Amino acid sequence: MVILIAIILLCILLAIGVSVPLAFGAVLILLAYTGGYDVSGFFATGHWKMNSVILLAIPLFILAGNIMNRGKIAKPIVEIAELFFGHLRGGLSAAAVVASAMFGAISGSGAATLTCIGSIIMPHLRKARYPEGISAALVISASPLGLLIPPSAAQLLYAWIGQLSVLKCFLATVIPGLILTTLLILVNFFILRNNDTIRITKVPQRFFQKLGKKTAIATPAILMPMIILGGIYGGIMTPTEAAGVAVIYAIPVGFFVYRGLTLNVFYECLKESSITIGVVMAMIFTVLVASRFLIFEDIPGMAEDLIYSISENPIVVILMINLVMLLIGMLMDDISGIILSASLLLPIAEGAGMDPIHFAAVLGVNLGMGNITPPTAPLLYLGAQVTDVPIRKLISPTLIFIIFAWLPTLMLTTFLPDVALWLPDLLLG
Repeated sequence: MVILIAIILLCILLAIGVSVPLAFGAVLILLAYTGGYDVSGFFATGHWKMNSVILLAIPLFILAGNIMNRGKIAKPIVEIAELFFGHLRGGLSAAAVVASAMFGAISGSGAATLTCIGSIIMPHLRKARYPEGISAALVISASPLGLLIPPSAAQLLYAWIGQLSVLKCFLATVIPGLILTTLLILVNFFILRNNDTIRITKVPQRFFQKLGKKTAIATPAILMPMIILGGIYGGIMTPTEAAGVAVIYAIPVGFFVYRGLTLNVFYECLKESSITIGVVMAMIFTVLVASRFLIFEDIPGMAEDLIYSISENPIVVILMINLVMLLIGMLMDDISGIILSASLLLPIAEGAGMDPIHFAAVLGVNLGMGNITPPTAPLLYLGAQVTDVPIRKLISPTLIFIIFAWLPTLMLTTFLPDVALWLPDLLLG
């Protein structure tokens, strides 16, 4: 009974906008004082699980993403994408999707991708007379690509919780990420195909000369994901070491190449990153402890019994698991959603015959879609602030991108396991 009250309280607190650490903290206090539990063991377990080298990658990737944002390292990537697509109707907004995928491969964070790419690309889109509601909705819809294009901090966390291969979890999301990128671009072109207000730039004279010049400028920025991913997949670096290399690489590039960093800006970047890291690590701890309560009370087993009481058909079971993950994504950010979903739903998914590496890709797509799905989408409200576009203008086009890009990607990833498993099996066996 106490657990049921705690779950209801948690849902209410998250629905009214209480931050995830505070919401889970309130639930833990309720359980500690009314449930008759010895909470010291639960907190000790949370502390022990947090004592992991793998988790160091998360704060390092957060810091690297902030340095890239403040250091203007992502700007040349956007300019190259603009050069390729700017002469097409809808091309500039398609460039935002490509840039989001590239930046997401470095930052591994939907919020960081949205903040960086949104702040860079939206002034260009407004200047070219793109409909701001559609443009902002596309930028928001593309921001969770950071959950799918490796190295993803969320997938690293999932692999750590499930005791799985980090590289396999990274690789499982590559093809879904590419499918989603392609569908977002196609839907964008279809929506804007007859929009005559958009100002289209002509293909510049001496295109290849300009491309060569912009590529030379962007080379230090493009080398960053190549070094990180090459180091990880080449077996030279662990994900944690790659995150450290990303920070070490980004600092001189931001200071001396693109000159977006000054000592004052770097200090602000460190301070901002420290606050974010503190919130994220506190959130991981509270969710871990709460998950321990759930396991102690066999909530995953109860959830499994409830699902199987409705239907024992594996397809129906997997659809219900998807629905639960979508709801979690609507209420929580990617990190806390990964922890809770992995703890609660991974055993049920495995019971339905789903490979845990396959589940990594399904989880990434689901939580990303939940993060932008109204009415309680975390990234949708952040995107409204970043792009300075009212929520009422964002909801309708965002739903179009969800229905025609995110949902097909989710269905393909869920019901065609090879979409997720082909690349890990090919490269790692």
